[in-house]
Amino acid sequence: MLIRWVTLVAAALCGLCGCSPALDWREVRAEGSGIVALFPCKPDRHVRTVSLAVQSVRMEMLVCSAGGVNYALAFFDVSEPARVTAALHELQSLAASNLASIRQETRALSVSGMTPNPRAARLVLEGRQPDGAGLEEQAAFFVKGLRIYQATVLGRKVPAESADNFFGGLRLPA
Repeated sequence: MLIRWVTLVAAALCGLCGCSPALDWREVRAEGSGIVALFPCKPDRHVRTVSLAVQSVRMEMLVCSAGGVNYALAFFDVSEPARVTAALHELQSLAASNLASIRQETRALSVSGMTPNPRAARLVLEGRQPDGAGLEEQAAFFVKGLRIYQATVLGRKVPAESADNFFGGLRLPA
C-alpha cells in the first residue's frame, strides 16, 4: 500500500513538473540599446511613443512571459542632461501608481556601466489588479548618459531568485 501511494505521489509530482515551464535563461543584446540583459525566455520587441512630463519619447521594450511572470526591459533617450533625474523620478512614480501600490520598498541598485544617479533604484511593489487580485512588481531604474532604462518583473507572485537573476544579468558594456 505504501509503495502504491509513493508511486501515485511521484507521478503527480512529475505531472506538475511537466506543466510548469522551466526558465530558459539567455543573454540578450538589445540592438541599439547599449545594454546586455539576461531573460528567462525569448523576448519580443515593441516600440511606441510615450508622453512623459519631461518630454515625449520613443520607447523601445523587450518583453517575455515565463511561469506566469512577465519580464520587460524598456529604454528611451531624453534630449538633455537636466531631464534624466526627472525622467527616473517620473517612471518610479508611474510604476507605483499603475500598480495602485499598497506597499513599496526601495533598494539600492548598481548596474555595471551605469551612470551614477541619486534616483537610480530597485523598487519592490505590492498592489492589486482591478479585480482585487494581488500583484507584485520589482522594477529597476537606471541611466547611461541620456538613455533611461527600466527593467521590470511583474506577476501575482515574483520569485525572488528570478528577479535577482534578471536584475543581476543587466550590464552596460563600455
